[in-house]
Amino acid sequence: MRRQAPAAARNRQPILDVLQPHLPARGMVLEVASGTGEHTAHFAQALPGLSFQPSDPDEAARASIDAWTAALGLANVRPALALDAAAETWPIDKADAIVCINMIHISPWASTAGLIRGAARLLPPNGALFLYGPYFCAGVETAPSNLAFDRDLRARDPAWGIRGLEEVVALADAKGFTAPLIVEMPANNLSLVFRKG
Repeated sequence: MRRQAPAAARNRQPILDVLQPHLPARGMVLEVASGTGEHTAHFAQALPGLSFQPSDPDEAARASIDAWTAALGLANVRPALALDAAAETWPIDKADAIVCINMIHISPWASTAGLIRGAARLLPPNGALFLYGPYFCAGVETAPSNLAFDRDLRARDPAWGIRGLEEVVALADAKGFTAPLIVEMPANNLSLVFRKG
């Protein structure tokens, strides 16, 4: 039941290093599009004072998430929720922080809009919204690997693709989030930390 993603094994600690200072000491962290569940499991092991709520719209992914939780005996991880970021309503009404890793480029733009909309609804003032993945940045030369990745994504689904950083920031700004802290990550990815105004 437990799925494994090589990228998750590589990036989970670098992500945690950036994420941890922006999380509250106590509270509940919602992960949107948790995939295999490896990120949630890693974060929960490292941060036992926090409660984690993983989610994914895919049933097999949710089974993998719950299998990781069970195998590692993680008491601070809740059962995975069926959550579609694009939906107008979510099966949860509040979170102290929200994390979304590698979803924005592998989903329609409506999912990004829904993610920002849902985060604005759920987070408390100053609550963190953490995004990780590849972005195109205006005025910055794009790595050839990201251009190739974008072509591959759009060939698989025309609604997918690497998004413009400025477009995502504009969506968040319109929903009352501060300008993000931007941290360059390995393999031409970025970590973005928004705060709810």
